[in-house]
Amino acid sequence: ILGVMSSYNDYDGIPVTGSHYWLTERLRNEFGFRGYVVSDSAAVEYLYNKHGVATDMKDAVRQSIEAGLNVKTNFTPPDDFILPLRALIKEGKVSMKTLDDRVRDVLRVKFLLGMFDHPYVADADYAVKTVNSSEHQQIALRAARESIVLLKNNRNALPLSKDLHSIAVIGPNADDDSLTRYRYGPNGVKGTTVLQGIKNKLGDKVKVNYAKGCEVTNEHWPETEVLPEPLTQKEKDEIAKAVEVAKNSDVAVVVLGDSPNTVGETASRTSLDLPGRQLDLVQAVYAAGKPVVVVLLNGRPMSINWVNKYVPGIIEAWFPGAQGGTAIADVLFGDYNPGGKLTVTFPKTVGQIPYNFPTKPSAQWEGERTRVNGALYFFGHGLSYTTFAYSNLKITPQVERVSTASGSDRVNPTLKGAKITITLDVTNTGSREGDEVVQLFTHELVTSVTTYEKNLRGFERIHLRPGEMKTVTFILKPEDLALWDRQMHFVVEPGKFKVMIGSGSEDIRLTGEFGIAAVR
Repeated sequence: ILGVMSSYNDYDGIPVTGSHYWLTERLRNEFGFRGYVVSDSAAVEYLYNKHGVATDMKDAVRQSIEAGLNVKTNFTPPDDFILPLRALIKEGKVSMKTLDDRVRDVLRVKFLLGMFDHPYVADADYAVKTVNSSEHQQIALRAARESIVLLKNNRNALPLSKDLHSIAVIGPNADDDSLTRYRYGPNGVKGTTVLQGIKNKLGDKVKVNYAKGCEVTNEHWPETEVLPEPLTQKEKDEIAKAVEVAKNSDVAVVVLGDSPNTVGETASRTSLDLPGRQLDLVQAVYAAGKPVVVVLLNGRPMSINWVNKYVPGIIEAWFPGAQGGTAIADVLFGDYNPGGKLTVTFPKTVGQIPYNFPTKPSAQWEGERTRVNGALYFFGHGLSYTTFAYSNLKITPQVERVSTASGSDRVNPTLKGAKITITLDVTNTGSREGDEVVQLFTHELVTSVTTYEKNLRGFERIHLRPGEMKTVTFILKPEDLALWDRQMHFVVEPGKFKVMIGSGSEDIRLTGEFGIAAVR
C-alpha cells in the first residue's frame, strides 16, 4: 500500500487529519507505511470550520502537515493550501525538514511508479482504445455474474423457462442504466439495463412487456419514511398499468431497490425498507396472480420482509456494472448459475442495528418478547441452482505446539513455520454445474477477553460439474488466530479452537477442533 486517505472523523477527540498519533506514530512508525497520505476532500478545512480545533485555515494546514499529511485533495483553489504553507515555513512554524519529509514521501511513490523515467504514456489514445474494450466488457460481465446472490428460490421459481409466450419486466430499476455506473462511472459508457438484457436474451421468440410502475422515491421522500402519505392518483394509475402488464404476461420480473440518490456518500436513511412506492407496486403485481420474481439493484441491505415472505424467487444484484443487465438475464434464465454470497447481514428492521458480522455473544440477545430476533439474511448466505455436499473434514495437527517468548504463555503471531492445515471434500450433488463458496470460521473457546462467536478465516470459490468432487484446503497461521489482549498486545493465546465450515455463517456443514499449546 502506497497511498492512504485521512478521513473526516475524530478519534478520542482528535481529528484524524490532524493526528500525529495516527498519521505518523501508528501508520508510519508502527505499521511501516512508506507511501503518502492524502486528505479526504475537505478534511483539512474541517479542522477549522467543523471540528473547531484550529484557529483558522492557516492553523489547520499547520496541524495537518505536522501530523503527517502529504497531499491535500484540491477541490478549492491551491491558494487555500499552498500560500498558508509558504507563510508557515517563512515564519518558522513549519520546518523545512518537515516539508522535505512530506515531499520525499510523494517523490518516493512517483519513483516506484516509474514516473521519473516515463512521465508520459507512449500512446496518447491508449485510454480511448482501452476503456470499454471487449476485454473490459468480459471482465465486467464476469464481475457482475459472480457477485449476484440468489437470496431465495422456493419451489424452484428460478431459473425461468425460455419457452414463454410473454414476460413482464416491471419496476423503477428495470430500464435505468445509471444503476450500472453509480457515482464514479466513466462518461460515455452505456450500461445494459435489466430490460435490455432480457430482450437480448429472448430475442423475438418471447414478447417482453414493460412498465415502470413507480419511481424509486415518491414526491415527498424521504419525509414520507417517517410521515407516510396516501398514494396520489398518478401513482395509482402507474401501478395499475404495471398490474395490467403483469396480467397479460406469463411471468413478472419486478426490479426494485435503490438509486444513486438513496444510497452512497452522504445518503443516510431512517429506514431500510424499499423506498417510495415500491412495496405498493410489488404487492399489487403479486396480487395479479401471475408468477413473480424480484431482482434487487441496491447498495445497502434492505429489509424486504414482505417480499421475502411471499415472493418465491429473489435475486440480489447490487449495482452490477456496465454488463449488469446481461448478467442478470443469464441468471434469470439459467445460463449462469449464481454462486455469490452476502458480504453483509440483512436485518429485518432498523431496530436491530447494529447487526454485524462477526458479532460478540452479548450483541444480539435472544428470547425477549419485545424483540424481533434473527436476521432476514445472514452473512455468507447465497443459494444455487444445484446442491453441494460437504464431507471428510481433516485437521492436522490436532495440537500445534509452538514456542513462546521467555516467561510468557503468549505466542508471537508472526511466528514462522507453525500452521494448521484444514481439508474437506465438496461434491456437486445436483444436476447443474455451479460455483460454491466454501467458508471457514473459527472460534477460540476460552480467552482472556471477549471474542467473536465466529471469525471468517478463509473462503474458496470452486466450480463443480454435476457429480464432481474437489478437495478444498485452508492453511491457518498464528496471525490468523491472534487477538488483542487486555494489554492491547496482538498475540495468540494457547487453547482450544473450534472450526466451522459451511456455505454461510448460519449454514455450517462441518465442525471440528484443534489446539494451540505453548512450549517454553
